[in-house]
Amino acid sequence: MEAKGGYWGRILRVNLTTGEIKVEPLSEEFPRKYLGGVGFGTRLLYDEVPAGADPLGPENKMIITPGLFVGTGIGTGSKTAFNFKSPLTGAYGRSMAGAKMGEELKKAGYDVLIIEGQSEKPVLLVVEDDEVKLVPADGYWGLTTGEARKKAKEEYPGFATAFIGPAGENLSRIATIETDDRQAGRGGPGAVLGSKKLKGILVKGTKKIPIAQPEKLRELIKEWAMVFKDHPATKADMEYGSGEFLDWMNRERGTFPVRNWQMGFFKKAYEKAKEEGREHIGIDPYFWAPKYRAGRRPCPLCNKPCSQYIKVESERWGTFMTDGPEYETLYSFGGVLELDDFETVAYLNYLADELGLDTISAGVTIAWAMEAYERGLLTKEEADGLELTFGNGEAAVEALKKMAYREGNLGKLLADGVKRASERLGKGSEKFAMHVKGMEPPAYDVRGIKGMALAFAVNVRGADHLTSGAYGTELVGKWWKFDGVDRTRGENKGFEIAFHENLMAIYDATGVCKFSRHMYFLEGFPPLVEAVTGMNIGEAELMVIGERIMNVARAFNVREGFTRKDDTLPYRIMWEPIPEGVSKGFHVPPWELDRMLDEYYQARGWSRDGIPTKAKLIALDLPDIAEDIGAGI
Repeated sequence: MEAKGGYWGRILRVNLTTGEIKVEPLSEEFPRKYLGGVGFGTRLLYDEVPAGADPLGPENKMIITPGLFVGTGIGTGSKTAFNFKSPLTGAYGRSMAGAKMGEELKKAGYDVLIIEGQSEKPVLLVVEDDEVKLVPADGYWGLTTGEARKKAKEEYPGFATAFIGPAGENLSRIATIETDDRQAGRGGPGAVLGSKKLKGILVKGTKKIPIAQPEKLRELIKEWAMVFKDHPATKADMEYGSGEFLDWMNRERGTFPVRNWQMGFFKKAYEKAKEEGREHIGIDPYFWAPKYRAGRRPCPLCNKPCSQYIKVESERWGTFMTDGPEYETLYSFGGVLELDDFETVAYLNYLADELGLDTISAGVTIAWAMEAYERGLLTKEEADGLELTFGNGEAAVEALKKMAYREGNLGKLLADGVKRASERLGKGSEKFAMHVKGMEPPAYDVRGIKGMALAFAVNVRGADHLTSGAYGTELVGKWWKFDGVDRTRGENKGFEIAFHENLMAIYDATGVCKFSRHMYFLEGFPPLVEAVTGMNIGEAELMVIGERIMNVARAFNVREGFTRKDDTLPYRIMWEPIPEGVSKGFHVPPWELDRMLDEYYQARGWSRDGIPTKAKLIALDLPDIAEDIGAGI
């Protein structure tokens, strides 16, 4: 297709095996059917990565797709999708980042970057408008993400960057891609680039992104800027970051996972704070943000930056600066490890970003190891001499380093996430290995949030909160068109979660941050889409696009052999009720999950085994996928 509103009509394809670099046309049907971002990425992943491909082999691809709104000036429209077959789960993989690189890629004149094959030696991919080249990564391989970024900024001034760290080089299945202080974190994208010997991507663009109705877009951007400015969520996010509701999750909802999900309330930290006469616990942003914040490093074009760029001068860890920790990291390096020392939690955050490890997966995996150690299933010798007990920050730091480098027995045990660690150790440790489809869960104790329990189970990429974004609706009890939602009951969750997933797919296709869903909802999108692209796409058609994207992602997993049996939850969530706190006694027994699955599949128009039907796929204008995997009625 030719360049027109919002699209260049160009795919940049780089083959690392042959060194061939070429530009291909984007399919004419793609813009209206998939919008951009994760829409483009999901469909291309289905089309280009064959069933059964080794996630760490040459057949897997990294498909980078900036959201439709990226680079246009639309508030919070900064998200770029990294699409791949996940080394962690063997399923559909997607990781979103507010990446400057995505904006530069669009300014360089590309809608999509496809990286395929495998290089024999470490390389960098350098993109500057129409000049694209692979260069040796001499002096880069072995560096941390921060070291690599610093070196690149000197050698390639003005370029946006994306680098893997030592964890990606060592093929840790929980390795990330660091993109200028933002991370494409979940599912092991860093391992995919590591397997391809691609240390980093550098992009610089100077072109003006085509806009269909520039005057209309300017007016809309101004209008939305005022909405963001006056919205109550903006102040809270800017002052305290994404963790601003941590205290509420603990004391009001009792759904903050602690001590490898043994509890839903950080009891030990609150008892300590009370004894010391403190109002807030150490990892609460109301305590640490005013004290340590040195500034903000927002995602590109963000109107409500939740970034808390902090400086820590620690006797134990030295002086360092890092972005965050976000809510999920306050859980994964705080609550789930039973660590309340903020400086240690922040240092773990800093270290994980430098080494290129997903903070959620890494923290939950270490928490599993701590429980195995305390149960006597993992000896001190097997833990390389570490006293791997809950609350031991020094041991957590050493374990994290070992994971990134696959160092020692402990590093080899933990480097690939909790599922593989529990399989390697055995001894019944799988009963407290927290994961869905191999992916470690985020910071929501879904035993007391039944809709999110369903969302975790059916999620195409494993335990994940953002594919549905339904945690707010569940925890508050209402949002937008939803009201009277009871988080403690499993009834009527199927339609709720399916609807949320379809809507959030639109956010990921346009590249809009989901922290803006309280402002844009759905109604905000049609005028913006029209201003950028010239296409008149109403709310109903947008929801069909979202549903189409979700069905393609599900079809990818079905083709890989995933069925209803994989839409399950960890043993602890199904069999061990929350022991104390506001949500005491809640869990999600198998019979309740089964009922929710039936409702969800019905809402989706899928078979009882969770396979999209031919009728549904044909209705979504996916006849080829219907032929590939569609179930009969």
